[in-house]
Amino acid sequence: MFKLLSAYALSLAVMIAPAAGAAECTRLVVSADSDYAPLHWYDGKHLTGASIEIATRALEALNIPFEVRYVGPFHRVLKAAESGEVAMIASLKITPERQQYLAFTSVPLFVNPIAVFVARDRRFAYGGWKDLVGKRGAITLGNQFGGGFDEFMRDNLIIETAQKTYMNFTKLDSGRIDYLLTGYYSGMIYLNQTQQQDRFMPLRPFVSETDNYLALSKASPCIKHLARINAQLETMQKRGELRAVLQKFETDLRIESTAAIPPLR
Repeated sequence: MFKLLSAYALSLAVMIAPAAGAAECTRLVVSADSDYAPLHWYDGKHLTGASIEIATRALEALNIPFEVRYVGPFHRVLKAAESGEVAMIASLKITPERQQYLAFTSVPLFVNPIAVFVARDRRFAYGGWKDLVGKRGAITLGNQFGGGFDEFMRDNLIIETAQKTYMNFTKLDSGRIDYLLTGYYSGMIYLNQTQQQDRFMPLRPFVSETDNYLALSKASPCIKHLARINAQLETMQKRGELRAVLQKFETDLRIESTAAIPPLR
């Protein structure tokens, strides 16, 4: 009987040990959308951008071990965060769907305007969301825009998806779609870097102008650091560090023809 109990206790300890280990935040994995400059993008070797730098500066200041990991297109990043494989997404908008599996910081990093991009030779009258009804649009898979637009889009618009922004610009160029929705800054930087400003243009007003935040996975044990990360972001915000990081990446990626773009705030 004693041998049986001992064997049971040993097997129980083996089962519990991995679970206990899994509950420890030994290394916080950071990831992001790989196609969203200047905020975050994959340069062929590493994830980089303003959001990544802000996140890593905060974690370094707090002595929290971390790894910045490229996991692929944004929809894969979201799935990895939902499972806890990715502990932090840097950065994204708050939406009800995302709040089910992500806990967002209380300090916004920046306002991220979302624009309607069209082909210059097929532009149309646009004064707001209702002018998109009946037209064919596209977004990057995993993108959400906040401010109530996601619900309006779901209920009223014809939308298809692609894994990368450039794929939607290709569809727009061929006439397969009438417009695409993406971040104003990332869209303009793509057009400037590919020298296609004469073929495409953003329309005003923006469809949304809501904030981007860092977010921690509710399935990751690293969520225990949320309050500390909030406090560190507040410190960085007060001393102007968040804005300085954004300005650095804006300067690095912007060329003369983007001078009319209003600054991130």
